[in-house]
Formats: sequence, C-alpha cells, structure tokens
Amino acid sequence: MDSVITSEEIIIVGAGISGLATALALHRKGIRSVVLERSESLRAVGAGIAVLTNGWAALDQLGVASKLRQTALPIKGALDVWLDTGKQQQVPVSIGETRCLKRSDLISTLASELPTGTIRFSSQLVSVNLDKNTSLPIIQLHDGTTIKAKVLIGCDGVNSVISNFLALTPTKIFSSWAVRGFTHYPHGHGFSPLLVRLRKGNIMSGRAPINDNLVFWFVVQGKSPDFSADTWKDPDMIRRMVLETIKDFPKERTETVMNCDLASLSLTHLRYRAPWDIYFSEFRKGNVTVAGDAMHVMGPFLGQGGSAAMEDAIVLARCLASKIESRNLIGEGLDEYVKERRMRLLKLSTQTFVIGSLLDSSSLLIKILLVIIMIVFFRNPTSHTRYYCGKL
Repeated sequence: MDSVITSEEIIIVGAGISGLATALALHRKGIRSVVLERSESLRAVGAGIAVLTNGWAALDQLGVASKLRQTALPIKGALDVWLDTGKQQQVPVSIGETRCLKRSDLISTLASELPTGTIRFSSQLVSVNLDKNTSLPIIQLHDGTTIKAKVLIGCDGVNSVISNFLALTPTKIFSSWAVRGFTHYPHGHGFSPLLVRLRKGNIMSGRAPINDNLVFWFVVQGKSPDFSADTWKDPDMIRRMVLETIKDFPKERTETVMNCDLASLSLTHLRYRAPWDIYFSEFRKGNVTVAGDAMHVMGPFLGQGGSAAMEDAIVLARCLASKIESRNLIGEGLDEYVKERRMRLLKLSTQTFVIGSLLDSSSLLIKILLVIIMIVFFRNPTSHTRYYCGKL
C-alpha cells in the first residue's frame, strides 16, 4: 500500500453530531475543515435524541434550527410515574424549548449545510503523532495516507483514538444498560406532548413523541446485564429481552416495544467520563483537542449529550476563528476553548453521575447521600438548560 502525504488546515475525526456541528460552526466562520469518517456513509446510532433549550440556542447559531423544528413536536414537560406506589409528578424538562429529534434528521441536516467534499468516508484513523520540528499533528490512516494538519479535533466518540493520544483517563461504565428505539403509529399515536417516565424498582421506561405518528422510547435498567453476547447484534433478541424486563409495566408500554421498528433498536452500556477526570484532564496537546463524547461522554439522564456537543462546536469555532491565521496563537485559542467548557462540563457530568449512581446503587445509605447531594447542589431541575453558548 503506497503512502500518500497531504496537508489540511483543520482535520475533524468523526462525522457524528459533534464532528458535523464543529465543521459547520467553522464553515459559518469562513474556516475550511475536513471531516474524516471511517464508515462508508453517515450513521445515526441511537434512534432519537433530546435537544433542550441550550441545544436549540446552538442550532440557531449553526443556522439549522428552523429546518429541524419542522421535523419534531415541542415537548411540554415530563411526567414521572412510580408504579410501585402510584405516585405521579409532572415536572419541567427545560426552561424553554425541548424537542426529541430523529438522530438521522439532525445528522443529515448538519451534513447538508457543509460544502461538497468536506466529509471523507472510509477514512479510518490509525495513529496520531506530533511533528518533531513544528509540533503540528500528523495522522496516519488505515489506507496508508498521511495527513499533516494545522489543527486536529477528535470527535470520534467513546472509543476515541484522539482521547488515547491525549492520554485521557478511560471512560467508566455504569452497571446500567439502555435500549432505545422507534415505534411508528400509522393512524397516529394520540399521546400527549410529554416525556413520560414510568419507574418500577431499578427499571425506567420512557416515551416521547417525535411527531404525530412516531414515538421515541427507551428502557434503562440499573443492574449489570445478564444477556448473552449474541443479544447485542440481534434486534429481535433485544426486543424480547426488553419485553421480559418490562413485563409488569402497563400494556401500552409493552405494545410500543412489541410494535417497534427493529432496525432502530440499539442496546448499550451507559458510559461516562468521571467528574474528577473532567476537572483534571488535559484536553489539549499541541494543536490537538477533543469535543463531544470523546471529551465528556455522560449518562443520558439529563438528555444533554447532544446539546453539550453542539455547545462545544460553537465555543471551539469562536475561539479558533481569531487565532487560526497565526500558528503561534492556535494553542492559545484551544486553551480558551478548554477553559470555557471545563466548568460547564464539570457541572453536567457531576449531575449525571449522581443520577446514574442513584439508579446503580442498591445501598439505602448511599442512595440517601446521593439524594442529599441532589437537593443541595441541583435543587433546580432545569438549571442545566439555562446555559448559553454565546454567538459564533
């Protein structure tokens, strides 16, 4: 395999939400980038994604919010129901706008706004090094191509090659697992515009409408999975496992799972980067940094993963825009980005860590301590949606 050496201004690794949002934010600032995606086409694993008020602010800056609003209904709040006691509580999910989008709609919309040729498919990253003379990143692809870049941004998810290059502490795993999927109702579902979460023991079943005919649902169980390795890749086995898990839930929930779109199902361990790692990690080395899940993967308990990734994109593009023309100032711009994001991400990761630990723990004492932490530090359930990423 012959080696090909090329040069690019900015390389972004990963064409998920984070990578595409970052490329689009840079494009809006008049800065060209190249997105390397190892797959042969765009992928959207995970069915639906919540976008909260802070996420819509980022999408407005990216110039795609109006288009995406047409694809999903607004969510008016959340209804929590504890099946063991019959208790019900309606709570807000955000200080303003909340919608549940199809991931494929979000990803395709972001990609459609990029200049032709921005995304290079079948481009699998193998290694990263810094040039001994210039300290600029040099990346090696699986096909033998070598690319020299002025800036390298890792948006390559949980199993990030760039995170490994930065020597970030490996992500951790909650004992919980989650299944997500879609169910289509040809004649309309008739559900209220609420996120409805039913809880029984350590199991939570959630449902939110995307439009009048499509529903996004999820099931989370707070214990280590005991299913076989084959289950991960077999949608029918995933469905049967979920049906067994929620067999004591209302019939409406089991019917939603029974009639789901099998192709939409995803089964995942819930991973997170610990709050103390967010606080102490060095997220820049030379002109290399990370964003999105590669930087701050968190549990889904606040619905902030996607919105936080889009915040990253706005802040990163803004910090780089005034520095990119001077090689000596790029590191300063990346440091500004990391500094601006760190405390925001620390708060989000801490809150999701506490909620996830509540679901995981079987100790009454630990649960009481975690509840006290929630009451003291996170009394306002929507405060995390008040953050504003600022203008591009």
